[in-house]
Amino acid sequence: MAKKWAEAFYNSKAWQHCRATLISNRVNIDGGLCEICHEVPGFIVDHIKELTPENIDDPNITLNLDNLQYVCKKCHDKKHGYFCGNERGYFFNDDGQVQALPPIKKSHC
Repeated sequence: MAKKWAEAFYNSKAWQHCRATLISNRVNIDGGLCEICHEVPGFIVDHIKELTPENIDDPNITLNLDNLQYVCKKCHDKKHGYFCGNERGYFFNDDGQVQALPPIKKSHC
């Protein structure tokens, strides 16, 4: 669900066109597989550089195909810190040390 400040953008014709273009491109490339896991079909068009109230009006971020990826729900939820099922809430940092994830956000399952 979009944040209140982003609702107008996600309802815009420009976003709908950009989203459809990316999905079509991904389907032509690899059948529309998730760009992260490459195991299941994509489901969500995700901004790589996340949208903020400060950049929501910048088309170089919001509507730039190079800033978008087509991902499955599981990969999207992991990226944004949403957990479903029996996720443990830990990860290994670059040094191989176990780190706790930030507090669990509301699940989108």
